[in-house]
Amino acid sequence: MKLIPLGKRVVLKELVAEETTKSGIVLTGQSKEKPQEAEVVAVGEVSIDISVGDKVFYKKYAGTNVKLDEEEYIIMDEEDVLAVIK
Repeated sequence: MKLIPLGKRVVLKELVAEETTKSGIVLTGQSKEKPQEAEVVAVGEVSIDISVGDKVFYKKYAGTNVKLDEEEYIIMDEEDVLAVIK
C-alpha cells in the first residue's frame, strides 16, 4: 500500500535515534529523546520547497502517527516542518 497525503500535508518516516552521545555515552531506552528528524516519504499539495527523499526537522509534538504494512509514519501539516537538512 501507499500513503498519499491530502491537502497541505506531508508523510514522514522518522530517522533512527542515535544510541550514543558524541562523547561516547550509551543511552538506554528511557534516556533517548524522540528524534525530530525524518525523511519525506510523500508530499501533498504543499507550498514549501520539499520533495520525497529530503531529510527535515519538524515540530516536537506535531503530526499523527500511523502504521501501515508494519512501517510507522507521521502525517503532518506543512507548517509543522521547520527546516530541510542539506
